[in-house]
Amino acid sequence: EVGDEALLHAADGPTWIARDRVAGAKAAIAAGARVIVMDDGFQNPTLRQDLALVVIDAQAGVGNRKVFPAGPLRERLADGLSRADAFVLMGEGEVPDWAKAAGKPVFRARLEPLAAPPSGPLVAFAGIARPEKFFDGLKAAGGAIAEAVPYADHHRFSEAELRWLETLAKERAAALIATEKDHVRLPPAWRSRVASFAVAARFEDEAGLASLLARTAR
Repeated sequence: EVGDEALLHAADGPTWIARDRVAGAKAAIAAGARVIVMDDGFQNPTLRQDLALVVIDAQAGVGNRKVFPAGPLRERLADGLSRADAFVLMGEGEVPDWAKAAGKPVFRARLEPLAAPPSGPLVAFAGIARPEKFFDGLKAAGGAIAEAVPYADHHRFSEAELRWLETLAKERAAALIATEKDHVRLPPAWRSRVASFAVAARFEDEAGLASLLARTAR
């Protein structure tokens, strides 16, 4: 079994899954890779990083700035800022003071749907870190949510839970819809019975980001 992120990445390009990042990088290079993108690799010291992009939710920010378990951070904010090359600020909100003070590029981006949601009532369910973002985005795209059902992040849906959701949808005369991340984790038999709401990041300064990536890849 693999995580939902890996399944989504695999739809866009060759993807290696490795607990040992060095072994994974070597396998990718042996297969012809010239550029390696690590998902959730900022705190991993085993590979030298040519470019470190830190993605920040504009609404959630960095919480209380404390390190786990007192807060959401994996390391001191100052330590992370010193290694970051640029920041990606997702969603609406002001650029945080600490990001401004770091003196590094900040690229603003927002999530946009790749297609309109199905018409008619919807029973929406999500097992992501902030399910309300999915529900709000679905509404903003014109989705008529009859029922919103949140689950824990990376939740693996059982057959019983999916049957319950399907019964709920029938009671509401609605269609089932999930995030793209949740949809790839569904059992194959259920994927045709649940709509997927796919989104993509749209950058305000795409040219600036492309230039940074091109300079790094040389």
